[in-house]
Amino acid sequence: MTNKPVVVYGASGYTGRLVCEYLRQYRVPFIAAGRSEDTLRDSLESHVPGIETAEHEIVAVQHDVASLTELFTGASVVLNTVGPFSTLGPEVVQACLAAGVHYTDTTGEQDWLITCEEEYGADFASAGLLLSPGIAQMYTIGEIAAELCLETPGLDTLDIAVFWGGSPTIASTRTILVNAATSTAHYLEQNEYTAFDPEQGLVPLVVPGQHELALSLPWGGTSHPVWFKRDPRVANCKAQGGVFDAALMHGVPQIVAGALEATQDMNTDDRDAALTETARQVMSVMPPRENPRVNKSLDSVHASGPLGRAHCVIHGNSNYQQTGLLQAYAAYSLIQAPPRRVGFASGCQAFGHRELLGVLRSFGLVAEPRLTVHG
Repeated sequence: MTNKPVVVYGASGYTGRLVCEYLRQYRVPFIAAGRSEDTLRDSLESHVPGIETAEHEIVAVQHDVASLTELFTGASVVLNTVGPFSTLGPEVVQACLAAGVHYTDTTGEQDWLITCEEEYGADFASAGLLLSPGIAQMYTIGEIAAELCLETPGLDTLDIAVFWGGSPTIASTRTILVNAATSTAHYLEQNEYTAFDPEQGLVPLVVPGQHELALSLPWGGTSHPVWFKRDPRVANCKAQGGVFDAALMHGVPQIVAGALEATQDMNTDDRDAALTETARQVMSVMPPRENPRVNKSLDSVHASGPLGRAHCVIHGNSNYQQTGLLQAYAAYSLIQAPPRRVGFASGCQAFGHRELLGVLRSFGLVAEPRLTVHG
């Protein structure tokens, strides 16, 4: 049981450390939790500026429902950064429900979002708790741009592109491989999930602000089709994304295809171990702290309807810092006031898209959106 309002689970990881950093700036007391107390302590002391001024405790915990429930009891919200979430998320969500605390995470795994909605959403809603997976740069900024477009009535189709500069972390690389091996990417067509063609391959997209086309992938389908499936304004939603580095993008399908072929006849445990080892070979060290001149983000949303069009572009920097800030703000908000929606909800649905945009703008992480409306 804790006397701190927030638990950061997976605090020693790249994203978890950034969440702790922004919680410190918001002056929110927190528990930094994970498997190893020594790893947590070393990681926070080495990578979280000013950690000595943050009101926090370090707690090692086993990854099972009983141990996590005991730790979470007494808190208000758990910020989960431990993935792959489709594999490791159920115990955390179940423990949050048992302890009576709000849940957020940084997932981009579409199958995990669908699981959260279908298996746990109603129970969280009945308990008056928020279940908000996927609060992260790669998904929430595009959602903000989509919501700005949808302020114009009569638009029912969202075409979303998400790009960023830099390399994925160790955990993100593992999640990409595991998700590719175990799930199907979907887009939304007339309010129904429709599977992407697995043979589609790389798709070139026009990126606002540059002449060169960028390469994209469905990236697991992303969170957006799930969030907008029950939105009466939206009938169709497709999202693709990638990194600006064309060479890296060319390599991703080959790495994924090789990993899938090598593990297709393995049982679940052996496959996960093999994919984890492949991820280590691709990315074995934590990326350096983000450089805003290099680690840029761009979210572009075309919204359309029978007689109207809108286009919104949001430029940003420091992709993982955006995620850390969004998570910390979610906790900061939840310990002071109820969310706008309980049960399964996105960041924008729970806290407001203009509110989240204002937070990102106030920390200098995104530019003023460029919104163009026609018709």
